[in-house]
Amino acid sequence: MLSALKKYLLIPKLVRLSSAAPKDPQAAWDQYWGKVRTTGARGDVLWDSGDDHELQGYLEHLKRQMNPDLPIVDVGCGNGTFSRRLAAHFPHVLGVDVSANAVAKARAESEGLERISFITADMTAPGAARSVNAALTEAGVSGEANVFIRGVLHVLKRRDQAALAEQLHPLLGKRGRVFLAETDFRGNAVEYVSHLGATRQFIPAPLRDAICGLPMPGRFGAAQRLRAFPESLWDVVEDGPAVIETRPLTSAEPEQIPGYFSVLQAR
Repeated sequence: MLSALKKYLLIPKLVRLSSAAPKDPQAAWDQYWGKVRTTGARGDVLWDSGDDHELQGYLEHLKRQMNPDLPIVDVGCGNGTFSRRLAAHFPHVLGVDVSANAVAKARAESEGLERISFITADMTAPGAARSVNAALTEAGVSGEANVFIRGVLHVLKRRDQAALAEQLHPLLGKRGRVFLAETDFRGNAVEYVSHLGATRQFIPAPLRDAICGLPMPGRFGAAQRLRAFPESLWDVVEDGPAVIETRPLTSAEPEQIPGYFSVLQAR
């Protein structure tokens, strides 16, 4: 009981910190990435663990369920951490992010690498699929594509989740598939930040920066996926639990958040 009370004493602090976030999500993400100075295990970005341990947990599903001859679109690529690792497994990776500052950082961190490119686009906006197709054509890999999404849908409003799914549908063709992995934490916002090491006295800096600057996260599990990717348009090939990793916050190891993954194909 005392432990729970201590958690809820965080509420005024969280309200105060989150009130500083820009109301427009695109502006919030671009402002956030504009302030990032370092990435990786000791960097500023909460969800960049600095290693490939999380991706290793996905590779079995990616290799079994995704066509390796198709390019893959990394939606919400941020600074390109997963894009660079996916390039070892697909002929081309196109990283897409709503933030121009994120894309600039991804390009800088990927300089000299082949089979990888980046564009700035809002994947919830009408016409986003055309922008992606144009970028794939420019890269010489036009046609059907796979899609990789990690940690994007859980920070979108319900209508934007559906809008994103709508833009993905025409990218896949008959051979492409979507792999998504999202946080599915079964608790409220106070319990979530407490899970990541926040107390009334101290909040780790990368977590504080996210609270101050970004849209409030939610959870995205099977129920949320069904709403965003309706059965009339999508088939679930495989789904189940996942583990989302953040950069280390309270120890030398990445923090782990309960998550959900799904592999989908268009009907």
